Amino acid sequence: MQILISGWLLPIIYLIGWLLVYALPGHHWSIARQTALIGLLATVASVVAATAGSLIAGAGIDRLGLVAALLVSLLGWVIVNFSSRYLAGDRLQSRFISAMLFTLTSVGVLLLSRHLLVIVLAWTGTSIGLHVLLTHYPERKAAQIVAHKKFLVSRCAELCLAVALLLIYAACGTLQLDDLSFYLLNAETLPVSLHLAAVLFALAAILKTAQLPLHGWLIQVMEAPTPVSALLHAGVVNMGGFVLIRLAELLCMAPAAQIVLVVAGSTTAVLASLVMLTRISIKVRLAWSTCAQMGFMLLEIGLGLYELALLHLVAHSLYKAHAFLSAGDTVEAARHRDLFAGRANGESLWWTLLGALASGLLVSVSVWVWHGFLPGLSLPAATLVILSLGLAPLLWFGQGHQPALLLRGIALVLGLTQLYLIWHLVFASIVPPAGTLSGGLTAWVILCFTSLYGLQFWIRRYPRSQLATRLYPWAYNGFYLDETFTRITFRVWPARLSPTQAQTRVNRTLTPNGETV
Repeated sequence: MQILISGWLLPIIYLIGWLLVYALPGHHWSIARQTALIGLLATVASVVAATAGSLIAGAGIDRLGLVAALLVSLLGWVIVNFSSRYLAGDRLQSRFISAMLFTLTSVGVLLLSRHLLVIVLAWTGTSIGLHVLLTHYPERKAAQIVAHKKFLVSRCAELCLAVALLLIYAACGTLQLDDLSFYLLNAETLPVSLHLAAVLFALAAILKTAQLPLHGWLIQVMEAPTPVSALLHAGVVNMGGFVLIRLAELLCMAPAAQIVLVVAGSTTAVLASLVMLTRISIKVRLAWSTCAQMGFMLLEIGLGLYELALLHLVAHSLYKAHAFLSAGDTVEAARHRDLFAGRANGESLWWTLLGALASGLLVSVSVWVWHGFLPGLSLPAATLVILSLGLAPLLWFGQGHQPALLLRGIALVLGLTQLYLIWHLVFASIVPPAGTLSGGLTAWVILCFTSLYGLQFWIRRYPRSQLATRLYPWAYNGFYLDETFTRITFRVWPARLSPTQAQTRVNRTLTPNGETV
């Protein structure tokens, strides 16, 4: 019963499926589909049993791990079934299935373990399994080069993690998360070694989540099959945020780590959002979107908004899996959302400002009303600003003074705000409470997102302005960040390519936009 409540059935089922693929190679797809389905049903049963056990006996359960496991089992079931159709007739199907199930097994162990060494080893196993998936077509040299770049970044992250584990064990004498939490609860001040360990975990998450300027591998992995992109962007790349939420108590006491996360995350979120708007390839556009969203999630963790970060993680995973698996249907819709379109749009400056103010008023009133029923509910200023600016474009359509459009925009802002507050309460009961927010970091985040809002409006309103024309080539080339990183990595540890194709393929991969020609 305990193994059911803990959720550990999921990685066990994935492990059995992985072994069966080797034992019965002629039935690999049948094994993979059945494994994914049984894993999903077992996880649902675990969530139901754990909830019932908590209500009846008051037993403590790992809510965070179970929620993440349920998400992964759902995504695994969808991606495996999609892959069985997508890769029909592929000569390397068995290799793909084996790597997919190995990766899902590692992810399951990472999500459910409460021992830091096991978490780090599982995170490394996830990276190794993903490396095999990214090189599914070994004859494609571009894929080999991108996988080589990711391999180097991942090993640097794991070096940071290894040093962090040594520091934590030296200071606390344990790597168990429960024991670490007890130590931090009774510690008046944090030792320098734990400050450094927290910074190293933050750096590892930055490396693993493809933050600028170490983002090139995430943008250029489009040589891999679409299901691999869905797994990477919907699940694997989010693991950095999950691990940091596990270490929330440590991060709350380490201001240096919070600063690193907020600065790196906010910078990536702003720059990647601008680059995304110049992309033509829908998969590359989605990749830049993932880069921006991971930055957004890391800055939320740096601010101590763990419930918002978890909500972001779950919502992004579901959205990005759907977006990649239905990428063909989103091409047409994406054409209408390009801020660098070659014609002016009709938004007026005053209407855009009023839209932001009106959105902020609607969000604030909603929070005030909820606070009347739930006095404990409160949202930090940074959350209110980000939520208000994010919903403000829904009011832009009413600038023609058409009552129906204006009412529709108001209804959407109010409805989405209520939905957010509901999920905020749900996830607040799963993660540790929000930490104390730094006034300087809050001001920095508000400045970043108000600047991004204003810049996006200006480009929409004046696409032929001097600012837009000067910004476009920089944004289109990813602000030239990946080129420098690529040259350095290839100088330190060059990829092994055949002499006749090496230079051509390297030049093809060095283009920062991720689009092959």
